[in-house]
Amino acid sequence: MSEALGFLDSLSPVAAYLLLGVGAAVENVLPVVPADTFIATGGFLAGLGTLSLGGAFLVVWGCNAGGALAVYGAGRRYGPGFLRTKAGRRLASEDQMAALARFYGRWGMAAIFASRFLPGFRALVPVFAGVTGQTALRVAPPLLVASAIWYGALLRLGYLAGENLDKLAEAVERANAWLLAVSAILAVALGAWWWWTRRTARAGGAANTGGGAGLDEDAGA
Repeated sequence: MSEALGFLDSLSPVAAYLLLGVGAAVENVLPVVPADTFIATGGFLAGLGTLSLGGAFLVVWGCNAGGALAVYGAGRRYGPGFLRTKAGRRLASEDQMAALARFYGRWGMAAIFASRFLPGFRALVPVFAGVTGQTALRVAPPLLVASAIWYGALLRLGYLAGENLDKLAEAVERANAWLLAVSAILAVALGAWWWWTRRTARAGGAANTGGGAGLDEDAGA
């Protein structure tokens, strides 16, 4: 975090705001971007008087939520067509997408809200909300509120850190470690569901094919 602080502090305020916004937005496409660290560092700089806390919040929140909504819009526009391609069918079958659509229809707003706190899922959940055809009225409110809470908390944490940069780094790393553990558990559960539903569908298709062949043989006899 000291490297991030030194880099941000070496920039002009406009460039620092721009970098914070880019990091918050790009996280929706590249989850490996350490946006949380940069954002907390931005709050630290606000505490030192280099940046405005309110300005940093508006930039980070607007760019992160705007990036997530752009990803959602891209998924809604291009996702269904992609899933009809060979690569798309390998990613998810029609039955799997139907199951996801039912899940989003029932739990979508809660899932979108929770995903804004989980590394990795921040990028995935809005995409599939779009692919499954969820309306913007169901996607935008939980996304905006959760992003405001998470990034507002990070900025506030950095702002209140005073000169205790090491403690700030420890707090951010500890929080991310717990959230990453939750993300990993959910990713394993999602992977198991994907594998099981694909296997079940293939087994059912093979059984139907075999049953059809048997009926044809009986009819010929």
